[in-house]
Amino acid sequence: MSAGSGIEPPTPAGGRAGPGGRFPAGLPNTGAWQVGDPAGDRRFVTVTDTRPFALEWGGRLPEVRVAYETWGELDPQASNAVLVCHALTGDSHAAGDSGPSHPTGGWWHELIGPGKAIDTDRYFVVCSNVLGGCQGTTGPADLDPVDGRRYGPRFPVVTVRDMVRIQARLADHLGIRRWLAVIGGSMGGMQVLEWAVMFPRRVRSILPLATCASASALQIAWSAVERLAIATDPGWYDGDYYDKPEGPWMGLATARQIAQITYRSGESFERRFGRRLYDPAGAFDLWGRFQMESYLDHHGQKLVRRFDANSYVVLNRSMDLHDIGRGRGGAAAALGRIRVPVLTASITSDHLYPPHEQQELHDGIVAGGGDCRRVMLESDEGHDGFLLEHDLLHGPVVDFLEEVSGD
Repeated sequence: MSAGSGIEPPTPAGGRAGPGGRFPAGLPNTGAWQVGDPAGDRRFVTVTDTRPFALEWGGRLPEVRVAYETWGELDPQASNAVLVCHALTGDSHAAGDSGPSHPTGGWWHELIGPGKAIDTDRYFVVCSNVLGGCQGTTGPADLDPVDGRRYGPRFPVVTVRDMVRIQARLADHLGIRRWLAVIGGSMGGMQVLEWAVMFPRRVRSILPLATCASASALQIAWSAVERLAIATDPGWYDGDYYDKPEGPWMGLATARQIAQITYRSGESFERRFGRRLYDPAGAFDLWGRFQMESYLDHHGQKLVRRFDANSYVVLNRSMDLHDIGRGRGGAAAALGRIRVPVLTASITSDHLYPPHEQQELHDGIVAGGGDCRRVMLESDEGHDGFLLEHDLLHGPVVDFLEEVSGD
């Protein structure tokens, strides 16, 4: 964190290390980007006017700042713009290298760039951090301009529709009246679907990948346990942990570990780790680790260093609330309103957003008279296949974008 934020969160020198000392000392209370930190490739715009931004479920934000990144050039007609929507723990850094300002490399780096599936020699590509996030767009770790305090648990409930309304204001700022395509997977796919229903005249095509019309009971169950892991951490302090000696990093790490299990398949884990031990000498120690456990610890720690627990709770809950048919007469009626070309993709081993959910999207759109095609990606990578199987996604995405570009 930069001193420029004026609210440097504590980074403990000691404290809890978890069972068996499996977490290092010094994990931060929050990994959120703060005003005053290096911007990196981010650009910023305040998209609220003189009035507060009213959210779907009744909350209000006096000001909303959006962090976004772009690649390529917008053509004179503003007709080649592609919006990329990120998933739960993603951010605006969809392509590019890691560095001091970006803890990880672009999460879709292999798909976005010159000559790649989303070709930045042809398309103007935009990705923004969602409302409620923690990498530059207004979220719980930010200061409330009314009283100068962190929002923390006072941050209102956010829905996917709120995220999309903010993205529409960003599009206005960029001079984009209509996206050539909107693409994203998982929570990103939820945003994609809402774009087509909320702003049908502002999209020419959509690509909702590995997503659903509404959150299932199983998805809600996993999400609830993840939030509970955070809320039961002694460092949670009901969400007011920023200035405390230690934050809920263990709960956030555990939430990520739970999620990571749902993102992959048993076949993938067996192939990569099997029953191999991380330290054979400690095989019969109570807290000795298998390589599978070391993998989960790594992902838990990695997220703690770049994310915020309050943001995780807010965005995780927004996914549970996702229902394309809410207030629209049900999912079938809402999907039947989609009149732009659609490409949806399924991963054969996805147990979190299983293929039948994308089949339901396809069938609902077609039943309403829409144009939807669906591809099945044969992969054992589970739900994360939409992030990892670049070669399998390349052809369908290229062909679809070329087709809609010629319309």
